[in-house]
Amino acid sequence: MRAVRRAAMALVCASAMAACTIPQTDPVALPQTTTTPAVPTTAAPKPTTTAKPKPTTTSKAATKAPVRPVWTVGAHPLPRRADGYGEIQPTPAVLRTRSLPTTDYLPPPSDGRYHATVSAIPAKVLTRSTWQPGCPVAKADLRYLTMSFRGFDGRVHTGEMIVNAAVATKVTTVFGQLFDRRFPIEEMRVTTRAELSAPPTGDGNNTGSFVCRPMVGQTTWSAHAYGLAVDLNPFINPYVNGDLVLPELASSYLDRSWVRPGMVRSGDAVVRAFAAQGFAWGGYWTRPKDLQHFTANGH
Repeated sequence: MRAVRRAAMALVCASAMAACTIPQTDPVALPQTTTTPAVPTTAAPKPTTTAKPKPTTTSKAATKAPVRPVWTVGAHPLPRRADGYGEIQPTPAVLRTRSLPTTDYLPPPSDGRYHATVSAIPAKVLTRSTWQPGCPVAKADLRYLTMSFRGFDGRVHTGEMIVNAAVATKVTTVFGQLFDRRFPIEEMRVTTRAELSAPPTGDGNNTGSFVCRPMVGQTTWSAHAYGLAVDLNPFINPYVNGDLVLPELASSYLDRSWVRPGMVRSGDAVVRAFAAQGFAWGGYWTRPKDLQHFTANGH
């Protein structure tokens, strides 16, 4: 009996110890459970720390990517002079060797080759142009051109131009040759009426032809008012007459000994291409000297 009782007590005791072990284990486990969340808390900064260098690295790469600072054309109005033109100011550093990207207003050619079209002026284009009933040329005597050109960004673009019908095919021929020679052009679009009365910014570089306006500083019509003249990269090839430089920020490009892309120079392939189609270059004039200007009527 005693042996039986001892065995029973041992069994009870063993059971009791087992029972006592469970509550003893729980209090020990609780701190471990409380400590366990600290692991993710400690680990959480790791992705944060890892993530921080990434934007910094990307930011540095983005800073190095642009070749030059960004310049927004038309965003910096100039004070006006007494003659109504903008104040002549030194050329900003970013524009001294001008190489801005081209905005596509028309779809670029899919094959990267030269294409040109000649047509009557679409009504919408005529409406946004500078033509009006008082202009010295009838709208029926003007033509709308589209032409491929190479930008300073190294890409091929499609430009537009309004010219006199008499010189339409001559102009497309010239620009086809400039395309083949990889001559860079920044912009080629139709000048709008709003631009004629807009505050001067002195940084335009639009290659174009028809603009219904008088000659600079005069009351007689310009050759542009007939669609018989083309201005090519006007900022890079400025107009100068005494202290007047147009565009007003283009003075750096009066130094023609410093040869930069997009410049027209005496006797070069650009001058020869226009001359072969009957256009004279304003760069040969004494005063004013109009380096951007090619005219079919001498004015």
